[in-house]
Amino acid sequence: MTNAQQFTNKTVLISGASIAGPALAFWLDRYGFTVTIVEQAPSLREGGYKVDIRGAAMEVIERMGLLDELRKASTDMAGGAWVDANGKPLATLGPDLIGLRSPGDDEVLRGDLARILFDATKSGVEYVFGDSITDLVQHADGVEVHFRNAAPRMFDLVIGADGMHSTVRRQVFGPEERFARHTGMAACVISVPNYLDLDRWELVHPTPGRIVQMYSTTRAAAKAQFIFPAPAQLPDRGDVPAQQRLVADTFADGGWETANLLRLMPESPDFYFDSVSQIHLDTWSAGRVALVGDAAYCPSPLSGQGTSMALVGAYVLAGELFAAAGDQRAFDRYQEKMQHYIDENLALGWKNATQMVAGGKGALRMQTFMLRMVSRLPWKGMALRSIIEPIEQAAKAIHLEDY
Repeated sequence: MTNAQQFTNKTVLISGASIAGPALAFWLDRYGFTVTIVEQAPSLREGGYKVDIRGAAMEVIERMGLLDELRKASTDMAGGAWVDANGKPLATLGPDLIGLRSPGDDEVLRGDLARILFDATKSGVEYVFGDSITDLVQHADGVEVHFRNAAPRMFDLVIGADGMHSTVRRQVFGPEERFARHTGMAACVISVPNYLDLDRWELVHPTPGRIVQMYSTTRAAAKAQFIFPAPAQLPDRGDVPAQQRLVADTFADGGWETANLLRLMPESPDFYFDSVSQIHLDTWSAGRVALVGDAAYCPSPLSGQGTSMALVGAYVLAGELFAAAGDQRAFDRYQEKMQHYIDENLALGWKNATQMVAGGKGALRMQTFMLRMVSRLPWKGMALRSIIEPIEQAAKAIHLEDY
């Protein structure tokens, strides 16, 4: 193991305490770096939607020694159904079709994974909640970081793990508009009471151009998701009332449980709204600053790939920094090792996000027919394999070094 005193750069500030940040901190702390995480939220953000962990990301979780905790938090979904405006099932799907995961992969709530990573790092990593970076000044011997609340501090390296709307990326690389690629869709997720008494079950009500979903991983609570074409001008990111009005107006004529879910929306403790977009950068580092996870290569919130990419990216970035004894040349090696994996997953993420919603009545009928047939045909296994294979290929499109 490299001796900590021989590190070229030892102190690392990470912006963001969701998934990529704590995962990176886990490995950096293990390798002997001194790590601080700053998070603008006042506390750990629990809640959130279901996230998939696939392929190489499961290998990362296993190397972290967190596999048992992850399995305990599994959503363990039993299946689901596509329903019409009256709630009548159009196609009933088992867990294999609902999850589209390979054996050994898993699915958890984002907040549960965040808690697992936080608990695994809180003893060795400094967490600063309720604060954010306002300015970064790079010097020959470090980065001078200014905060909204705390006094300025110097760090050897700074890593942006602060999501698709990364503050670090904007300050160092430029405005988000230069890197965002929009699918033309928007998504909203809310927590609601489980008044339908769903038990590890998901219901999907599709209409042309739109989807309303409701699912529960326990009998105690449920999530609802709205997916729809994004208007030319979305409400400001901080304007939650305007975002909620847009969702309510868009789905005002919706059938099934839509009206009930819209009535519950203002009471949701973890309202989420965003455009369905990707982030593409030619380079993920500049000087002493680098990006990881959605800040560098967001595949879109509907891709099913983002959490895995964050876990793998954190592992490789930390490993390359360790191998380089903290030297910044690790940033180039990190991108070289990750590029093929990221390209594969960005391409798959775009396909997943843009094909999830059927655009017209004919396309919707065909989509429903195909789901019904795939779930019933005697060669269901072969059909399912053809669907899962590209996902599995992208999830495993990297060899993880043993750092």
